[in-house]
Amino acid sequence: MNSNQDKQNTNAKKAGRTLLIIIAILLIICGSIQFGYYLYSRYTADIDNPNPIETTVPDTEAEEKLVNNPIDFDELQAANDEIYAWIRVPGTKIDHPIVQSKTDDRFYLNHSAYTKEYLVSGAIFTQSMNSTGFDDRVTVIYGHNTANEKMFNTLHKFENTEFFNKHKKFYIYTPDSRLTYTIVSAFKYDNRHIMNSFDFQDNRVFADFVEMVKNPTSSNKNVRKDIDKTVTNYDNIVVLSTCIYRQASSRLLVCGVLTNNEKTN
Repeated sequence: MNSNQDKQNTNAKKAGRTLLIIIAILLIICGSIQFGYYLYSRYTADIDNPNPIETTVPDTEAEEKLVNNPIDFDELQAANDEIYAWIRVPGTKIDHPIVQSKTDDRFYLNHSAYTKEYLVSGAIFTQSMNSTGFDDRVTVIYGHNTANEKMFNTLHKFENTEFFNKHKKFYIYTPDSRLTYTIVSAFKYDNRHIMNSFDFQDNRVFADFVEMVKNPTSSNKNVRKDIDKTVTNYDNIVVLSTCIYRQASSRLLVCGVLTNNEKTN
């Protein structure tokens, strides 16, 4: 009996070991098959896609596209460091530097922007109540209505409705930017000093001024109906101001709202 039982135990152990060996072999075979399939998949993927897509995260702050700046500010400012911008009004002969005196708001009424020498026709200029960054709610740029279509003389073209409708923008260049202004209106106004007459820090005062720019009361006016933005209290307005011939108490105002601010190279 003991001999038979010992044989049975021995046979059971042998069967157990055999079963474990078989299971181990099957596991090795399955693992080998899976690993082989993985290698095959990687190989075929490399063949199908020899230039795999980069898996790095793209830079969300891509370099801003720069526009060309045609104005050589280094050369201009070497001659006069009070030149800080340049204005171009398509369809007119307005293509001039903008200056601002550090000491006398009236200096450029009769001095050259290029040389600071006396010049009857003066220059295109702003006054000290405006910053030179065009970040004020309202910036007023002055220029004489001179003979021979100089300075702001050709601004009067905007009194013509057909011309006004065709010419919608003007541009201001600074050393590092191009500012695009959409012309909202052109109209006859009185000769008050705008920056001294209105407190544009007062939201209500500025809102009333914006409404006046959009809907001037003058009978001599042109207003753009197809402007592609709503002018609001959050906008920046540039007013181009010049005299009207033989009307000392009147001014022509051409008003634009900033619609694009691009960095330049």
